[in-house]
Amino acid sequence: MSSNNTDSYKKSTDSENGSNNAHNNQSESQKPGENAERNKSNKTSNESQGNCYCGKDRNLNIAELLCASCNRWFHESCIGYQLGKLVPFMTNYLFICKNCSPTGLETFKKNQAPFPQMCLTAIANLRQETVKEGTNRLLFSKDREIIPYIDQYWEAMTTMPRRVTQSWYATVQRALIKDIQVLFTYEEDANQGPMFGLYNMELTAIKPNYEAMIKQGQLKVTDMGIATIPLAGNVKGRQGKRRPAVGGATDAGAPVGKKGRTADLGALKLPSHGYPTEHPFNKDGYRYILAEPDPHAPFRQLKISEDRLAVTGDKGYCMVRATHGVSRGSWYWEVCVEEMPEGAATRLGWGRRYANLQAPLGYDKFGYSWRSRKGTRFHESKGKHYSNGYGEGDTLGFLIVLPESATTKYTPNTYKDRPLVKFKSHLYYEDKDNIQESLNNLKPLPGSKIYYFKNGECQGEAFIDIYEGCYYPTVSLHKNVTVSVNFGPNFKHAPPSEYKYRPTMADLLYLTENEGKLRLDNFNL
Repeated sequence: MSSNNTDSYKKSTDSENGSNNAHNNQSESQKPGENAERNKSNKTSNESQGNCYCGKDRNLNIAELLCASCNRWFHESCIGYQLGKLVPFMTNYLFICKNCSPTGLETFKKNQAPFPQMCLTAIANLRQETVKEGTNRLLFSKDREIIPYIDQYWEAMTTMPRRVTQSWYATVQRALIKDIQVLFTYEEDANQGPMFGLYNMELTAIKPNYEAMIKQGQLKVTDMGIATIPLAGNVKGRQGKRRPAVGGATDAGAPVGKKGRTADLGALKLPSHGYPTEHPFNKDGYRYILAEPDPHAPFRQLKISEDRLAVTGDKGYCMVRATHGVSRGSWYWEVCVEEMPEGAATRLGWGRRYANLQAPLGYDKFGYSWRSRKGTRFHESKGKHYSNGYGEGDTLGFLIVLPESATTKYTPNTYKDRPLVKFKSHLYYEDKDNIQESLNNLKPLPGSKIYYFKNGECQGEAFIDIYEGCYYPTVSLHKNVTVSVNFGPNFKHAPPSEYKYRPTMADLLYLTENEGKLRLDNFNL
């Protein structure tokens, strides 16, 4: 790849900063003297070490981050830091891996991306999608593909607030036209209108311009490697009426922030590994003490995919259940075990509303599960042999039979009579957990059954006469196992015709009409 093409991608970081930053867009080969030799030796060393903690090659189908210090690429799934929403081919971030960090913790910061960078990222992802599909297209429609992609992944691509109006469409067009023959290529199509592509076809060359960050003073080169520069104290703030800070006198010469309060900016800029960058002021008789997470005892969590149909575990057992439950009739759903590393395990099946989410399914009386190891079935933490185990690549089916009874409820519970509370611009109904009352009211449902299937073959009755109530499809995972769910109506291994069932309850009409178009941003209040 030529030096000119390398420069074209580095210019994307500062394309909106004007000619003052033009000198930052030089390639590494143009850096004189000692730094060039050091970069050359670092590059040779990094190539011999490979990429990522796992040692595997780059994967352009997932988000990857480039370490500013060792110049190695790291897969998003291998990084322990909570990155939030990301898309591949981003350039508006700073990342330092835990091997290069003096604290042993990863550092990540996502910056506001200008529109040329967002366009570059969008076109690169669209191109990679066509490579996966085998069409390998080079040009994409501004109105039909580039703008919809940016609109769909706005929060993942930039920290800039989402625009309310559509005036930014014109900004995208100006950004594309401005950098023709620098970042983008252009052709006019009679049917689809303006078509844009990448000037440099090499997707692996897209990366953050750390050289420009060093020259701008955002990063500094130390004996320990690349380090971030804390926000300096000589920052201009609005000069308001002076007021003493609660709990102590103000420092002379310190910058004054909003309402005249002293802004100790050096203290506010905390490390980028989970701690906030802003801190509330002590006032009105209340004091605020930062509760810092212990890096040696990370909390459990589950990573759910954007389409809400796949989940990945982390460390100890943790549970997630479906949004809809069933209380009568015969219902079926499927799970495909996508990845199951050594030492990982799953317990899958059906759970009630009060099943403990911080424990494996079948831990209490509110769940019935089937474990991957040895095929054990669990209820009330009592394991009994049921079938052979299952593992990566297997498709599992879960059939529940719930006969109707005199006390069966035909409608789900309503919470509109509960107290309404507001939390961070969202409204919630406040409901009290009546676990003990529910335990006292548990009654077996005669004739009820649960069957488990492995790759289309029934493993027999797992449970009979289960407790009456509403059951949800439930997944509990141990360590980094990934499973995907299928609630129908098209199953990979449907039960034989002798089993009468319906696909698990869901908003099928809505989900079918909007398949592939849904994202979490649609549901913001």
